[in-house]
Amino acid sequence: MLLPEADQPEEPPMIVPKAANLPRMIQYVGLPLLALVVWDVCIVVAYKVLHWEWVGSRNVPLALYGSAIGIIVGFRNNSAYARWWEARGLWGQIVNNSRSFARQVFSTLRPDHIESEHDEDELLTTRHTLIYHQIAYVHALRQQLRGLDPFPEIHGLIPEAEYQSLALQKNVALALQRNMGTIVRNARQRGWIDNLEWQAMDKNLDDLADAQGGTERIKNTPMPKQYDFFPMLFVQIYCILLPIGMVEQLGWFTPLGSTLVGFMFLTLDKIGRDLEDPFDNEIYDVPLTSITRTIEINLRQILGETELPPPVTPERGVLW
Repeated sequence: MLLPEADQPEEPPMIVPKAANLPRMIQYVGLPLLALVVWDVCIVVAYKVLHWEWVGSRNVPLALYGSAIGIIVGFRNNSAYARWWEARGLWGQIVNNSRSFARQVFSTLRPDHIESEHDEDELLTTRHTLIYHQIAYVHALRQQLRGLDPFPEIHGLIPEAEYQSLALQKNVALALQRNMGTIVRNARQRGWIDNLEWQAMDKNLDDLADAQGGTERIKNTPMPKQYDFFPMLFVQIYCILLPIGMVEQLGWFTPLGSTLVGFMFLTLDKIGRDLEDPFDNEIYDVPLTSITRTIEINLRQILGETELPPPVTPERGVLW
C-alpha cells in the first residue's frame, strides 16, 4: 500500500513481514476490488430484484477457468520473484565485495610498507580515499538504479575536484570504480602493494563490476509486456464471470463468494506486477537504502571511525 503523499519517505522502502492487516490488504488491491464488489451487487440485483434470470448461468466452468488462470498467474509471479531475488542476491555480492575490498585496503596499505614520514601520510590518505570511494560507489549505484540523482549522496565522500569532474559522466558508479582502479594501480607503482595484493584487489573490483552489470541488466530489461497484459486480462475476465456463474446457487450471498475468490486472483496479479522491477522506486523494491547504509557503517568501522550513521530501521512496517 502506498503511504499518503505527505507521509511518504524520500527513499522507496520495502514492506517488512508483519501480522496480517486486513484493511491494508484490501486497500492494496484498491479500485479493481471495489469495481468487482459493485459488479457483484449489480448482478445480484438484476437477478433477484429485476428477475433477469438470463444474467446468471451455472454452466460457466469457473473451476476450469480458475485452474488455468491460476497456473498462468503463478508462472508469471514465479518469474517476477526470480528477478526480485536475483536483484537481492546481486546486492548481497556487492555487500560482501565491499567489505572484502575495504579489508584488503586496510590490511595491505600499511605504514610499515614505506620508509619516509611524508609517504606514510600519503599512504594513510590513499587508504581513506579508497574506502570512501567504495562508500560513494554503492550510494551512486543505488541512486542510478532507482532513477535518482546520485550527486547529493556522494558529495563530501570524494575530493571536490573529482566530484566536479563526475558531472559529465553518464554512469557515475562506473566512473568511481574506474578512479578506484587508478588509485590502486598507483599504489602498486609506488611499491605500497605487491603484484599479488594488486591482483586480489583488482579481482574484487572486477566482481563489483560484474554485480553492477547484473543489476543494470535487470533494470534495463523489463519483463515482456505480455507477462503484464494477458494475466491481468484473464483475471479481469474471470472476475466478470464469477457472479454470473455463482448467482443461481448463492443468490444474495453472491457478492460474498465472488468478492472473496476475485480478491485472491486480483491480489496475486498485483503481487506479480509489483515484483517485476526491484529497482522501480516503489515500496516493493529491494531495500537498497538499508543495504547501502549497512555497507557505509561497516566500512567506516574498518577505518576506525566511531561517529557512525544510524542503521535504517523499519517505519510503520516498511524498510527503506
